[in-house]
Amino acid sequence: MGFMVTTLIFAVIGVISSLFTRICFNRGPSTNLFHLTLVNTAIVCCWMMWAIVYLAQMKPLINPILSEGE
Repeated sequence: MGFMVTTLIFAVIGVISSLFTRICFNRGPSTNLFHLTLVNTAIVCCWMMWAIVYLAQMKPLINPILSEGE
């Protein structure tokens, strides 16, 4: 999967989880905003972790050195 496809998947998961949170935790405007903030922050952090690992594999900082005996 490419970078943009997985980014769109994370965006869809964010929208679905925000709607699910809004439906399940409907106790007031301040509590609702608190839960939406937590859910969206978690989705963004998961996406950032995935993106950093994905991009680090594309251009590694340390190039492997092959030995002649192997």
